[in-house]
Amino acid sequence: MKRIAVINQKGGVGKTTTTTNLGAGLAMKGYRVLLLDMDPQANLTVHVDKRPDLESNTLTSLLLEDAPLQDLVQPTTLPNLAVVPADTSLAGVEQVLANRIGRETILREALEAFPGAKDFDFVLFDCPPSLGVLSANALVAADHVVIPMQAEYLSLQGMAKLMEVIQLVQKRLNPQLKVACVLPCMLDARTNLSTEVLREIEAHFGNLLAKSRIRNNVKLAEAPSFGRTIFEHAPDSNGARDYEAFATELLAMVGAPAPKSAATPSAPTAREGDAPPPAAEASA
Repeated sequence: MKRIAVINQKGGVGKTTTTTNLGAGLAMKGYRVLLLDMDPQANLTVHVDKRPDLESNTLTSLLLEDAPLQDLVQPTTLPNLAVVPADTSLAGVEQVLANRIGRETILREALEAFPGAKDFDFVLFDCPPSLGVLSANALVAADHVVIPMQAEYLSLQGMAKLMEVIQLVQKRLNPQLKVACVLPCMLDARTNLSTEVLREIEAHFGNLLAKSRIRNNVKLAEAPSFGRTIFEHAPDSNGARDYEAFATELLAMVGAPAPKSAATPSAPTAREGDAPPPAAEASA
């Protein structure tokens, strides 16, 4: 089971969009994927059509009450894709665990004790926009890191701190942790700024820069309001094509074997009551 933390301490760079749609892209290829929403904003939970205000068994239960992981896993509307939801009470975890010994290893220990681990090929952690206890738990439990990054100069700020934290976790808590890639998101290749920032990112990260590019795409922004992944909401959009390409690239990065189930599920059709999405779509 491959464990991937999607992290960047800067907000609004595409972490949740990447976690959800990367997971969906892998599920569409026949891999069995578990998403863990580690952000108190619970945006990933909403993205897969769950209600954070109605959820009682969430990641908070695992971190604060030692609830077993198998009691928290829920199916989504997409075959092969499951989720452990979050709710707003996750915001209090940092304070409650502040003085708890071994607080950074709670999630790793829960995954090691998870009897359903054999049922999943991937676990993806959607990290909050901070480098506190929640992100530390994800980094300690993960074996690879994906860093979504906007093609803007301000996105470069703070990257040194993030890499420092990752290296500290590698040294003290998780020597197997590797950075899989830096993923450019919300890219508009028509602008000189995006091209210049991509050069800067490549200069800083070299081969860690993913070849895939996630372009600006209205359908990606719409999908969470429908509670659907991009493959369910707009399978022919640039957003779906970009995340399908990134899922393929990531499989090679992490050395994933072929899925145990060779059958690729088809995207669900529109559900009754869904409003028709706007016709316009921004693309590069």
